[in-house]
Amino acid sequence: MNSFLELGLSQSIIDGIKEMGYAEPTPIQKQAIPQLLTGTRDMVGLAQTGTGKTAAFGLPLLDLVEVAEKHTQALVLSPTRELCLQISKEFESFSKYVKGMRIQAVYGGADISRQIREVKKGCHIIVATPGRLRDLMRRKVVNISRIKYIVLDEADEMLNMGFKEEIDDILKFTPEEKNTWLFSATMPREVRRLAQNYMNEPIELSVSKENTSNKNIKHQYIIVNNAQKYTALKRFLDNETDIYGLVFTRTRMGAKNLADQLTKDGYNADALHGDMNQSQRDRVMSRFRAKQLTILVATDVAARGIDVQNITHVFNHNIPDDLNFYTHRSGRTGRAGKEGISLILASQRDRRTIKRLEHRLQVPFTEAKIPSGKEICEKRLKVDFKRIRETPLNPAVDSFMPIIEEALSDLSKEELMLRLASMAINRLPADYLRADKDMTLAKSRGSNSNRNEERQERRSSPGKKSKQGVRLFINIGRTDKMNEEDLINLFSEFCEIPTSSIFDVQMDSKHTFFSVEKGKESKIISIFDDGTFEGRTIRVNRDDPKPSRSKNIKKGRRGRDRFPNAKKSKKKGFRGRRK
Repeated sequence: MNSFLELGLSQSIIDGIKEMGYAEPTPIQKQAIPQLLTGTRDMVGLAQTGTGKTAAFGLPLLDLVEVAEKHTQALVLSPTRELCLQISKEFESFSKYVKGMRIQAVYGGADISRQIREVKKGCHIIVATPGRLRDLMRRKVVNISRIKYIVLDEADEMLNMGFKEEIDDILKFTPEEKNTWLFSATMPREVRRLAQNYMNEPIELSVSKENTSNKNIKHQYIIVNNAQKYTALKRFLDNETDIYGLVFTRTRMGAKNLADQLTKDGYNADALHGDMNQSQRDRVMSRFRAKQLTILVATDVAARGIDVQNITHVFNHNIPDDLNFYTHRSGRTGRAGKEGISLILASQRDRRTIKRLEHRLQVPFTEAKIPSGKEICEKRLKVDFKRIRETPLNPAVDSFMPIIEEALSDLSKEELMLRLASMAINRLPADYLRADKDMTLAKSRGSNSNRNEERQERRSSPGKKSKQGVRLFINIGRTDKMNEEDLINLFSEFCEIPTSSIFDVQMDSKHTFFSVEKGKESKIISIFDDGTFEGRTIRVNRDDPKPSRSKNIKKGRRGRDRFPNAKKSKKKGFRGRRK
């Protein structure tokens, strides 16, 4: 089958996709569309981002819906607002020549009253995020008791984001007789269980190994000290003359801080994260699509549904905790036959994880070289002089030649070239004209020998107040998707203290104990205590080594024993609270 017409789609749908510029179906579309057009089978489709899965389920869905029947016949669930909007917009384009077709997107972070009005007008297909849909169902606005088709898109991500309860609740209100189509990039136990509970002998299609976009992606990494990540990132950004990239961070705060720093340093950058309302997100994405922004810093969750063409680079500010997220990240580049680069900013201890990614993706990861200041300067000068050389001559210059000749008459050809070159060099960053000791130092500080020394230092004073520092407690832990390096970097950025001032970090699932150089502890407490992180109040206080916290934890005691200094704090809401 070499065309959409041969897949069995109606002419009105064919006309719509032709206008969108679709020529040949992708592998997942070739397999799924003929099966789904029968309207008789449940299906599980395993396909990664960028394989064309929206059209794989959207085209047959639009063909199967009866426009003459005015009630809601199909429901598509997606994990994020961005993906929800993307799907509904593509559906509208696919069905441009299907008269009377009504599609409505409902999602959180937008005016619910407007969505209620639109749904009440009647719609054949609802594309929704689970939380907002359940809200509308409780308000008796949406009735899904007569739907014939339900699509669970990005099922693995919906479960990762904690939507299992909402999905279960929604599916309870759907009729027994319906077709369920599940699409997922991966098939973990939770997704398999979802299919077993709600699907009837589904056929399973997989094109993960045929995803040709990965063949166009160069997977690279650098080994760099955490404190030097930003400097290294800037070097890669400065070394590319036409970069159009995504930078992924683990947390919302990390995305915001990094984007703010890039903007401050003169880059066209902004952030996309979960703390933004829908109008803010739409504004950022509109600027990014128009290339008014060339760098978008995003969290994994916020970036779901971003479908922007011609992205040249994906920078991973860290390796995601869930390695499946790396596939989603890197899949944003290398599309439509174009090459792309996915680069990981890694530490020495990430080497083993990179090997795991190599094995999982069956692609090589190569260690990239951080561009030197001299290399960046040379590249920029070549671009500047190429631009001068290729600038077309303006006929109006003839009338100004007497003035130009008079002004430059005492300069030889060589002197003129030197001054022209000097003007270009003066525009280069001053630190790139100096020696590159910082990047080589970053690598040496991350060497195995130095890491062994750090381990020995930690073993010399485990769990006690350091002779050189003050022991502190903070209610941020691994469940906040943070690790020791992230936390140290967070303190360093906000408090403007060197990362070396923070040591002996012992992180648990919900809290962390750490030591800070004496004299700097008050700055951390004043800035972070009673602040917010991911919408939750942060508590920071000094750790009293008597009684031992390990005994308190072992006995399971709470309140003031759990937080020894809570009794002394005058801050409202701090005393004895535990999350």
